[in-house]
Amino acid sequence: MAQYEHLPIYKKAMDMTIYIENIVRGFSRYHKYTLGTDLRNLSREIVRLIIRANSERDRLKTLLALRDIIEEFKVTLRICKEVKAFKNFNSFKHAVEEAISLSRQNEGWIKSFGDKGRGK
Repeated sequence: MAQYEHLPIYKKAMDMTIYIENIVRGFSRYHKYTLGTDLRNLSREIVRLIIRANSERDRLKTLLALRDIIEEFKVTLRICKEVKAFKNFNSFKHAVEEAISLSRQNEGWIKSFGDKGRGK
């Protein structure tokens, strides 16, 4: 299996996942077991997809799936904000900034393939 610990996107995803684990701990019981579970699962799926993409020869399909999961993660964050699951706005702001950063890195990874991946 290919090494992935050196990837900036992996490091960012791990930091975000740990942050989400800690933030969800502060959610109310209702939100912790509904939206919090969704956030935790999506953040872990993001890390898994990054690892998978790094080890595959044809990464484009996995990177496109990663794009979708990150978008779903951002929507879930917004829902959490709207229902006031976060203890404070700064927690939400930091989580969204991390998700946006991951999204940008993923888009850069996709663009690095240029027309190679689109010819199929």
